[in-house]
Amino acid sequence: MFFRTAEESFELSDRQKEGYNTEPLLPSLPTQKTYDYVLVAHLVDDERDQKAQRQRAFIQKLEEKNITVKRIEHDDKVFFGIRAPNEMFKDYQYLLKVSDSCNWCGDVKGSVTQATRNYFGEKVALYYLWLGWYTKLLVPAAALGVVVFLYGIAFFNNNPLIKEVCQSSIIMCPRCDKRCVVWQLSDTCTYAKVSHLFDNEGTVAFAMCMAIWATLFLELWKRHRARHVSQWKVYDWCEEEEELILEIVNDPNCKPNQFRHSYLRSTVVLFLVTVMLMLIIGLAHALVVFRVVAAPLMSEGSWEFIRDHANTVAVMLGAVLHYLTIQIMTRVNRWVSLKLCDIERNFTVKMFTFQFFTLFSSLFYVAFFLGRINGHPGNYVRIAGWRLEECHPSGCLTDLFIQMAVIMLLKQTLNNIFEFIVPWLKSCLRRKTAKKLQRKCGHCYRKACRDEQGRIEPCDVCNLRHWLSNYQLAHTDAFSLFNEFLEMVVQFSFTTIFVAAFPLAPLLALINNVFEIRLDAIKMVRLERRLVPRKTNDIGVWTKVLEVIGVLAVIANGLVIGVSSDFIPRLVYRYRYGPCANGSTSTHCMQGYINDTLSTAFVRHQAVRTDFIPDQMITDGFNVTQCSYRDYRSDEDYTLTSQFWLVLAVRFAFVILFEHVVVVCKFIAAWFVPNNPIQVKNDRLHDKLARLKEELR
Repeated sequence: MFFRTAEESFELSDRQKEGYNTEPLLPSLPTQKTYDYVLVAHLVDDERDQKAQRQRAFIQKLEEKNITVKRIEHDDKVFFGIRAPNEMFKDYQYLLKVSDSCNWCGDVKGSVTQATRNYFGEKVALYYLWLGWYTKLLVPAAALGVVVFLYGIAFFNNNPLIKEVCQSSIIMCPRCDKRCVVWQLSDTCTYAKVSHLFDNEGTVAFAMCMAIWATLFLELWKRHRARHVSQWKVYDWCEEEEELILEIVNDPNCKPNQFRHSYLRSTVVLFLVTVMLMLIIGLAHALVVFRVVAAPLMSEGSWEFIRDHANTVAVMLGAVLHYLTIQIMTRVNRWVSLKLCDIERNFTVKMFTFQFFTLFSSLFYVAFFLGRINGHPGNYVRIAGWRLEECHPSGCLTDLFIQMAVIMLLKQTLNNIFEFIVPWLKSCLRRKTAKKLQRKCGHCYRKACRDEQGRIEPCDVCNLRHWLSNYQLAHTDAFSLFNEFLEMVVQFSFTTIFVAAFPLAPLLALINNVFEIRLDAIKMVRLERRLVPRKTNDIGVWTKVLEVIGVLAVIANGLVIGVSSDFIPRLVYRYRYGPCANGSTSTHCMQGYINDTLSTAFVRHQAVRTDFIPDQMITDGFNVTQCSYRDYRSDEDYTLTSQFWLVLAVRFAFVILFEHVVVVCKFIAAWFVPNNPIQVKNDRLHDKLARLKEELR
């Protein structure tokens, strides 16, 4: 248990804090008397300095409460070892026992999670418990994603859609103004093959399974959490009562901090959050403009590969630029969230909302707007004179896959490297300054120096050596654990929301988490100062955030399959316009699908001649009089055909049906899996009965 006070001139450094398990790792050695905190301040020679006066006043207040203070000076720092009296801990434990905030009935030993809880507290233990559970349940999701990916590979060579693209002689319209020329559809054979790997029939079933998986994960996590917090005897813990107990122990005449709410403050915060979200969406539009401008510029480059794959390279560069934007905006979002907390609290929700829009605004454009608002020959939509991007005739899902793959790989790989390497380098550099204090003195281990319990009081040299070794570690604060949670919840969003476009996302998340758990453990134990242990019985507001992500996953995946992918157009063609619609069995049902999704633009039309200059309509030395583009439009007046409206109606019908079916499945799964195991309920009954009997005696 800790009594942390705010003082701007002090820094927390000591890792050996009381209130949790402090048994020595080597039982043969005598137990040292440790300090609950070590406060570090700059050494001020001038006693009249205002900062020095505040330090003295603060230390005097601690000594008035019978708290032991040990002062040791070293170079330009002064260390204050703080040790609270045993009576203070006894008062805290007694008040906690008689309150309703904790079912205090002993302890459980032996598990790895229990050891983590004893050293770091329940808050850190729950983080590792949640991360371990999330990683364990990623195994079936990753296996299913690999199966869907292998399904696409299995029918790779026999797919008629790929053959139709690779063997096509269709001439496509230029992708951009002036610089681009007409091109052969068969030139994009490789792109069509990649598209089929992530846009096939198995994607629908996989997206539905992942939406149900997200619900099962949360429900099973609640059971897993209930089992452990019951063993830790904090099932009924209440933060408000805990704070009241700490206040009473610190000051018996204290008054509670009353709850306050202001509609004016909430309105101001809502307005400022909206302004910030508009700014983030504006950055997403800037990324769109970058791709729109980059694609035609690369189309006339000197490198043949980049010239032939200008659109794909532009998407990849846009993804890299998006990653850099994420890194910059993360710091901006944190600063804005902290400033907004001065008006109204709830930092977690604000920070996650900003991060979510920063990460997914560009992805939502690629998923739902790319290739659908660009117009057609003779009436193209332009931004500052530049034509908007178009989708490949094989579909738009590959662009979304490329965007997600680049961001996930860069974010997970580089973040893990920097999160581990930076504290490690700082630790190596700072460790050299404490080498002269590495030798232990023999005085502190003599039997004559031990008290009645066999404990020893280390000398100043030993204390300073120990304090410096911890002070040289990387700094930690209240946001250290928050950052870890935010990183994992963002990864959970990638794993569920657009998983229909990237079935391998759970596999990448699983591989990352296997390293993440171990790197975080090494970082917290060896490279960073010990986090202040905190009591809790849940991961807090993150549970609500995960539930919201689960709902968004249903909506987003339904829209990705129904709107972004070619699943619905292929379904309509198979049963309404394809060879099998007329009862023919001699040819494949999807034969001619690619050609059916293309419309023709004739150069003789005045509007088309305005968009395409003569130099663009030349291929192999011959002038082209017509070209094809992806859309359902009439060749005469370029109006939308009846097939477009039929496909659109089926798209919306599928999205509604998909979301209702999945939501019903989610509710059934949530009902079928109760939050609390029966064993936990029975154990709590026995604990309460034992406690009442003890109080009666």
